[in-house]
Amino acid sequence: MLFEQPCAIVDLETTGGHITRDRITEIGILLIDGERIERYETLVNPGQPIPPFIENMTGISDAMVAEAPPFAELAATLLDKLQGRLLLAHNARFDYGFLKNEFKRAGLVFQSEVLCTVKLSRRLYPQHFKHSLDSLIERHGIVLADRHRAMADALAVYHFLEAATAELGPEAVLGAATDLLAPTALPPGLDPELLDSLPDVPGVYLLLGDDEQPLYVGRATNLRRQVLAHFHADKAHGKPVHIAEPIRRVEWCETLGEFGASLLELQWLRVYRPRHNRRGGVGDELCSIQLGEGADGFVRPRIVLAHELDFSRTADLYGLFRHPREARKMLQDMARAQGLCQAVLGVEQVTSRKGAPCGGYQAGLCRGACIGREPAMQHNTRLMSALARVRVKNWPFPGAVAVVEWDEVTGERVEHVFDRWCYLGTRHAASEELSGRPSFDLDSYKLFSAYIKKATPASELRLLDEGELVFAGVIG
Repeated sequence: MLFEQPCAIVDLETTGGHITRDRITEIGILLIDGERIERYETLVNPGQPIPPFIENMTGISDAMVAEAPPFAELAATLLDKLQGRLLLAHNARFDYGFLKNEFKRAGLVFQSEVLCTVKLSRRLYPQHFKHSLDSLIERHGIVLADRHRAMADALAVYHFLEAATAELGPEAVLGAATDLLAPTALPPGLDPELLDSLPDVPGVYLLLGDDEQPLYVGRATNLRRQVLAHFHADKAHGKPVHIAEPIRRVEWCETLGEFGASLLELQWLRVYRPRHNRRGGVGDELCSIQLGEGADGFVRPRIVLAHELDFSRTADLYGLFRHPREARKMLQDMARAQGLCQAVLGVEQVTSRKGAPCGGYQAGLCRGACIGREPAMQHNTRLMSALARVRVKNWPFPGAVAVVEWDEVTGERVEHVFDRWCYLGTRHAASEELSGRPSFDLDSYKLFSAYIKKATPASELRLLDEGELVFAGVIG
């Protein structure tokens, strides 16, 4: 064999892709000692149903594993076979993560050096775009009897190593493997178990510094990749926010989808107020612009605050701003761009005497509405046209709606409930209670309005009956 040390090529079939929630259904191992190869394979009773999606892919059914031993009965034998070996697997984090968790449930500690053959293929064959096991099988002409069965897939990895060694030479393969086996460095003080614990799923994470100080909240489509990117400078790990302070601990929460992660991120930003995030809603005075007609016939905007007016039930609002100064600046910019009168709009920086021309007129930026040279109807028309692009959307549904996210493998579903742009909460079943007092929030408005613009399947958005809105406590 290519490697001098004892090796184990491992492949697992499971009830799904979540390394803590799902369970193993089949184990296939090639135990390699020099030229000697021992096969070990067994079905495993996962103690939970196998989803139809997985059964169709692997061919392993509930009936097939009903009489198979649970992992706990196999644990001692497996640990004896695997301990002290280099573990090789295709997408090794998946197989190694499942094994570590199953051994942990059995009260045993399993730790091994791990070589991922997905990464090895990328290193050895950078000219190829795809490195899935199916791609390797096709690229190297590997013949298998039962794809998606544990032993067959373990054999596919073995034959890939043989083919790569024959094509590129043992030195090239060993050199690439040695580079990949170099330990991933984490900052001092962080638990090394973090490398194995972080899941490859969407979610939100919190980086904490000295004295549990919240440093940064982030959203991720892949928690493991995004968190580890904070500790690596190379391009492969992306360009996360630079944090100069020591990171002492990482917390995270998994979500079923990206929308749920975005919602949870907004909540964590408000709760933790991390110092390295640019936004968090702290100090906001959410406001908008409402129009009224003066005695002189001119439409005059006024700034209204969300804590004084229920924005979710108020029509004809223009713009949403985090602070009144942002609203005033927009009106000033609009006046300059459209030749509107800042005095009529109520945002003149230096207020002119009554009946005198405003500063904008003297600078050639106002058409004279302030001194009667522009009729009210003409000024009003241009103002309404300019404001039309920032008009707050009316709630487009007859009632509350839920953004539904689900896991295709497990069938688990969550509903993120909104009504009149207010986020009411998240629940796993329509009968669950929603807690809290909903209020109009700029970030939630932006998030949901952006979501409904996308061309998404109708099944992702569900209109709720009034009886489905069950709240824990009184809301207003």
